[in-house]
Amino acid sequence: MWKRVATETGSIWITKGKYQLRLRSFTPAATFTFPQQPSIRTSTSTSAAKPTPPKHDWNRAVSEAERIVGYPTSFLSLRWLLSDEIANVALHLRKLVGSNHPLLKTAKHLLYNGKNTMQAWGLIVLLISKAAGHAPSVPDMEQDKSAGVLHSQRALAEVTEMIRISHLVHNSLVNLQPSSEAGKDTATYEDMAFGNKIGLLTGDYLLGHSSAELANLRNQEVVELISSAVRDFSESQFVGERDEQNNPLPYKPGTEPPKTNGTATTESIDFDVNDVMIPMNISKVLGNPEKEWECRNILNAGSLLGKACQGALKLAGQSEDMQRQAYLFGKHLSLAWQACLDAEPFQSATLPIDTTFSLVSAPVLYHLEYDPSLYEEIEKGQVSVENIDYAKIHKAISAGPGLEKTKVLQRKHTTAAMEVLEKFPPTDARTALENIILAMQDL
Repeated sequence: MWKRVATETGSIWITKGKYQLRLRSFTPAATFTFPQQPSIRTSTSTSAAKPTPPKHDWNRAVSEAERIVGYPTSFLSLRWLLSDEIANVALHLRKLVGSNHPLLKTAKHLLYNGKNTMQAWGLIVLLISKAAGHAPSVPDMEQDKSAGVLHSQRALAEVTEMIRISHLVHNSLVNLQPSSEAGKDTATYEDMAFGNKIGLLTGDYLLGHSSAELANLRNQEVVELISSAVRDFSESQFVGERDEQNNPLPYKPGTEPPKTNGTATTESIDFDVNDVMIPMNISKVLGNPEKEWECRNILNAGSLLGKACQGALKLAGQSEDMQRQAYLFGKHLSLAWQACLDAEPFQSATLPIDTTFSLVSAPVLYHLEYDPSLYEEIEKGQVSVENIDYAKIHKAISAGPGLEKTKVLQRKHTTAAMEVLEKFPPTDARTALENIILAMQDL
C-alpha cells in the first residue's frame, strides 16, 4: 500500500516509434509511504490496539470546499489580478528582483497556492453563505442555482479578497528614512523608492476597485459594514509601539496601561459582545497578553472576515441573530488561523538562518508575561527589528510556556468557531467548514 503525499509538478512525454511513455515528475517532498500502524499502549492488566486518529489534509479540505461552491476560488482573484493594470505592475515588479524589497515577498505569498493562500478568505464567505441559505423573498434572478449562493454574495467574496490583498500590499512599503531625517535626498534608495511607488499604487488600485464593486451591491448597510473593517485596518497600526519601519513591538511588561475614566480593566473586555461598528478602546487591552493579541488580530484580519460573513448573510435576508453568528464564526476562525501561523516558527528546535517572526505573536506575548526580562532584547528593535537577536528570543520562548499556551489559544478559538457552526443547519457547506477547521488543527 502506498499513498502520494505531494502533488505533481509536471509531466514529460517521450516518443519512440508508435509508442509513448509518460514519465511523471514530483517535487522532492513527494514520496511513497506505508500507512502507520496503530499505536499499541500496553499496561499490566490488558493491552488493546487503538488506531491513531487520522490527520486531516488541508489541501483536500480546501478542494472539497471549492467543489461545493462551484469552482476554485483562486479564479476569484485571478480575474482581478490578470487585468491590464495589474499586468503592467507585474512588468515593473521584474525591475525589483535583487532589490530585496518586501513587495516581492508579498507577491510570492499571494500567488503561492499552499496553506498560506489568501484565496481561502473568499472561500469561507461563500461556504458560510451556502450553509445559511437565503430568505424565500430573494428573487430567482439573484440566485446562482449551480453554486447555491447569490451573485451578490459571490461579488462580496471577491471584494473581501481584494481588500485583504490591498492591505498586505500597502504593508510592504518601506520607510526609507526616519522622521528625524525627513526631507533628505533618497537617491541612494532608488530601487526601494520605486518598489514603494509600485506597492502604493497597486494597493490603491485594488482598494479603489473594491470600493466600486462594493457600491455596485447597492446595499448601504453592507457598504458601511465593510467600510468599518477597512477602518479597523488603519486602527491596527496604532496598537502599542512600533519601530521606525512600522513593525509592531509588544507592550512593555510591568507598565501600567492607561485607564479610561479611571475604570478600565482588561478582564472586563469581551470581544464577542462588543459592538462591531464601534471602534475598539485599545487602551483597555495593553498589558494583557491574550487580550492584546486578540485586539491586534481582530483589527488586522478578524474584523474583515467576520464582517464579510455577516454582510453575506445580510445580503441573503437572514435574521440579525444569524448575521451575528456569522460574524462570530469569521472572527474566531481568523484568530484560530493566526494562532496556528504564530506557533509555526517555534515548532522546530532551532530557528533557520535569516528567519524572523512577529514580535507581537502569541508565543512572544505569553513568554513576556512569564519572563519580562526578555523585553531587554526586544527593546533593541526600537530603531529597527533587524537589531534583535531572533535566535536568542526563539531559544528562550522554546524553553518556556509560550508555545503551549498558544496551542491552547488556538483550540479555544477553533472550539468557539465549531460551536457557532452547530447553530447552522446541517449541509455540505457546513461540513466543509468543519473539515477546514479540523485540517487547520493538524497543520
